[in-house]
Amino acid sequence: MEVINASVYDYPKYYDLLFGSDWKAEFDFLEACFCKHAGRPVRRLFEPACGTGRLLYRLAAAGYEVAGNDLNRIAVDYCNARLVRYGFPPAATVGNMADFRLRRKVHAAFNTINSFRHLTSARAATNHLRCIADALARGGLYVLGFHLTPEGEPQCSEESWSARRGHLGVASRMWSIELDRRERWERVGMTVDVYTPLRSFRLAEQTQFRTYTAGQFLRLLGRVEKLELVETYDFAYDVEQPIEVGGETEDVVYVLRKTG
Repeated sequence: MEVINASVYDYPKYYDLLFGSDWKAEFDFLEACFCKHAGRPVRRLFEPACGTGRLLYRLAAAGYEVAGNDLNRIAVDYCNARLVRYGFPPAATVGNMADFRLRRKVHAAFNTINSFRHLTSARAATNHLRCIADALARGGLYVLGFHLTPEGEPQCSEESWSARRGHLGVASRMWSIELDRRERWERVGMTVDVYTPLRSFRLAEQTQFRTYTAGQFLRLLGRVEKLELVETYDFAYDVEQPIEVGGETEDVVYVLRKTG
């Protein structure tokens, strides 16, 4: 199989298929969180690191006013083209999730698929949460999902999944290459095998993520004014089944709320 050393983020059609299969569970979970935890009605939404906007256009179709940003211009163009195709304004912009300011405050923001860990320094992560706090109206929510690093050995160091749409199929594998707990980084490998009627090839890349234990994330959150933790869930996305986060917890969705 031909191997292309490139990021799947630069191939939005394949990225969208690969990460879009769970959209309904995420969509329903977000709406349930808005209903259960927001201190105000939720109509305006923002997604930092929105990528292809796999949820944005569906939320727009449900009546929300949506916006997002992402560093990858290819993904932003794809997102906006789809919003326009479905009759909505092109609401995504090229921007840094650790350095942005919205012209109008939103009622909720969300980031559910580990993009937060792309911020590889404490300063960038803190700035991101402060930007979110500034962007939210009082009582607004930030739904933030990512993988924690357990204090013991991780239960899973590799995962794979696949998806298909018509004649297009994708299969992904992601695995941990190296973990440095002291310096707080993890190097991860990822391959995406793409199958079309005329061609098959593999996208291969390595990415460095920042690591967080449960305690490290709480200490980070403690440095950010006006964001409070209201509930925690896992990736089952069941709003009726909150979880208690401990030293061995790995998959967490934090629901944060603007306090002032």
